[in-house]
Amino acid sequence: MSASDAAPAKSKMPGLKRARRILEDVRITDGKAFRLRDHDPGDTGGLDLEKREARDMLQQGTALLAEQQDKLYAQDRWSVLCIFQAMDAAGKDGAIKHVFSGVNPQGVMVTSFKSPTTIELDHDFLWRHSTALPARGEIGIHNRSWYEEVLVARVHPEILTHQKLPPRLLGKRIYDQRLEDIAAYERYLGRQGVLVLKFFLHVSKAEQRRRFLARIDEPEKNWKFSTADVTERRYWDAYQAAYEQAIRATATPEAPWYVVPADNKWFTRLVVAAALATALDDLDLRYPEIDKATQARLAAARDELG
Repeated sequence: MSASDAAPAKSKMPGLKRARRILEDVRITDGKAFRLRDHDPGDTGGLDLEKREARDMLQQGTALLAEQQDKLYAQDRWSVLCIFQAMDAAGKDGAIKHVFSGVNPQGVMVTSFKSPTTIELDHDFLWRHSTALPARGEIGIHNRSWYEEVLVARVHPEILTHQKLPPRLLGKRIYDQRLEDIAAYERYLGRQGVLVLKFFLHVSKAEQRRRFLARIDEPEKNWKFSTADVTERRYWDAYQAAYEQAIRATATPEAPWYVVPADNKWFTRLVVAAALATALDDLDLRYPEIDKATQARLAAARDELG
């Protein structure tokens, strides 16, 4: 059974109905008509919250997530893969930090992908990501992912020359072919019980500039700034086009994209928490039922303990 085959249960958990409403405009399950320009990076889903209200709402979401994670781990059937993609300074690290602040670290694995190593370049482009997939009962977080191969590599095609591919495979359709491979692989993962959730944190160019300047002007944020970030900013339009193409080609009910407005960090985090909470709720997670023989052993153990 794939993630899409699991019949959504009618949850009794408070707040999920509201969470589903927040996701109506950001969850993309069919990319055919998707256009990035139709999504406002400054959108807040009609919510006008004070900082404290937003913080309280997020805490409710993280508490719910912790409860669901406990069932996910105990049931040991599904695993969850959260993919985070974004332009620089969109808030990926902050979203991961705040949304997953209440979960059991034993059941979560975060992997940040940088430029491929020499060993990784001796394998196919999915290999290094496959080795970091979550086990059953776990949540895996990929900070950047296999999508870099159709984003950065598309914007900077010279990257392909370092990937040791046979020259005859470097055709004009290589990025379309990689998107086909990614979509097929994500479909395969869904059929193996891996719930794939993909988040594109959609920040505006103006907000990115403001955050870059803050990193330069505020000493405590200097460590976050890299001159390479400004260099990549020059390719803004090319990256936007690459993201649109990636989402159009790979958004499916089994592996949806969430185009998350990222100009307001509080809303970004609420959306990510809502997406994860509702997706887990749809799996109808339950604690394992104890059979009669085990119940008898538990009763005997209780008697012995007095």
